[in-house]
This record gives sequence, C-alpha cells and structure tokens, in this order.
Amino acid sequence: MKNKFEFKDFPKLETERFILRKGTVDDCSDIFELYANENVVKYLPLNLFESVEDAMVEINWYEKIFKEQIGLRWVIEEAKTKKVIGTCGYLNYEKEHNRIEIGYDLKPDYWGQGIMQETLGKIIHFAFTSMEINKIEAKVEPENKASIRLLGKLNFNVLFSILKSEYIELNEESRL
Repeated sequence: MKNKFEFKDFPKLETERFILRKGTVDDCSDIFELYANENVVKYLPLNLFESVEDAMVEINWYEKIFKEQIGLRWVIEEAKTKKVIGTCGYLNYEKEHNRIEIGYDLKPDYWGQGIMQETLGKIIHFAFTSMEINKIEAKVEPENKASIRLLGKLNFNVLFSILKSEYIELNEESRL
C-alpha cells in the first residue's frame, strides 16, 4: 500500500515556478489584496474583504479545515519573488467515498499565464497519489467561462444537475 496522506503535517508542494504551502499570518496583506478584488470574489462564496483582519480569519479557516481533516488550502507563492498570488486546495473531503472538491483563485494580474493549470495539476496529482482520492469535483458557475475552460484543460468532465425549483417551474410552463 502507498504512503497515504494522514493530515499530520501540512504538505509543501513545488512546481517549476511556484511553491504551494501553508498560509501564515505573514500572508495576510497578500490574501487581503486577493479577496478585496471584486473580480476574484465574483464567483466565490465569500464577501469582499474589507480589512486585513478578514484575511486573518481566512487563514485561520485554512488551518481549521486542515485540523478537522476536511480540506487543505495552499497559498500559491511565486518562487522568484516570494509573493503570494492566489490560493488553491480542497474542501469537503469524504474519506469513506475518497472524494474531494477542488477550489482555486488568483490575482487578476496573473490571469491567462497558465498558473492555475500548473498549480492545479500539482495538487490533482497529490490528491490521486498521496491522498488516494478516487474523484475530484469542481462546482463552477455557468457564467465563469475561464474556470470552465481551465477545468477542461485539466480533463474534468461536465456533470449536469437540476434543482427542484427548476423542475417545478419547467413542469408548470409545459402545462400552460
């Protein structure tokens, strides 16, 4: 059997250009800058950050999900500049089903440079090899075309669903 990841020590991962590591209090200003941007939080379940204290709460949440063994969130640090430019990771880890949900965000100045494809490729490899995950899911708003394209490049498949309210509305319209 492989050496399975056990949520003891936070894993540090590296790509050619980036270091994926645990967030610290020293990252608060970069995390604040990230989530104080309307374009970044547009499709996220977060309110726009108003203070550096909001960033500290976020970093503490990263620590909490790791301790509870339900997720991991790495900060993405440029290897050359040591600047934190985004985050990526997993949430909703279901150990019994070996499934997890991926999430990611990046400062707009860095969009379109292949950064998320590089960093997500690394954490996807980590999930399948070290965590022994069988399924990685991503929830994406239909309007978030860039994220949908990114996931396609990473070989994710589209799954469809319907809400009960949509079903009821469609059936009511068909009776008219």
